Amino acid sequence: MDASQISSQCEEQCPQLSTTMASPVMDDDIPGSSEPRVEATPQPPSSSPKRKRDESSDSEDDLAELLEPDPQPVWSVETLCGLRMRLKRHRVSTVRPEHHKVFTKLLEDPVVKKFLTWDKMLRVSDKYLLSMVIAYFSRAGLFSWQYRPIHFFLALYLANDMEEDNQAPKQDIFYFLYGKNYAQRSMFHKLRFQFIRSMGWRIWVSREECEEIQAYNPDLWVWARDRTNLT
Repeated sequence: MDASQISSQCEEQCPQLSTTMASPVMDDDIPGSSEPRVEATPQPPSSSPKRKRDESSDSEDDLAELLEPDPQPVWSVETLCGLRMRLKRHRVSTVRPEHHKVFTKLLEDPVVKKFLTWDKMLRVSDKYLLSMVIAYFSRAGLFSWQYRPIHFFLALYLANDMEEDNQAPKQDIFYFLYGKNYAQRSMFHKLRFQFIRSMGWRIWVSREECEEIQAYNPDLWVWARDRTNLT
């Protein structure tokens, strides 16, 4: 079986997020330095959800096959005194090494790298929001080789939507990617809805999980993006 047949077979198994990223396009109308824009392949129309799901989703056999059940917590004996013992609960992380690997690889993409440099004040890409990107990658059910830069921006936008009280800064993502092209913004929201569905609507990430994700590779340069260190 050649590479094209394998790719075709995998797309049939994971139809919910078949997207591509075009090469950066420079827009002379945007003030300041020229920014890259990203175009995504159109997808079937669907409504965009808010932070909490306000409508029930249809059960899909192909989506259910991709989603893994939540791991059961592990208990260990913390203290033992006579006939009394104290148990400590350990949360089992669902993030696999390949999810960390694909995230690290996307950090080297020219568009992603330029965006992180552009967001100097960490308005939308501090270390906790970037940790949530990895968490979302682990829940989306895609193969690691299927992730593209567009998935990075979808996950980062969703992380800001979930965690930030000020919703205005996340518009910076649109401004950077598309400039004044509002048609592309509409397509982005459609892809975001598909991304949320692929995660089975599990979009809340605890601080504990974010810190565990950072601890997996503590020397990764993006974990230095801490707002508290800004003067």
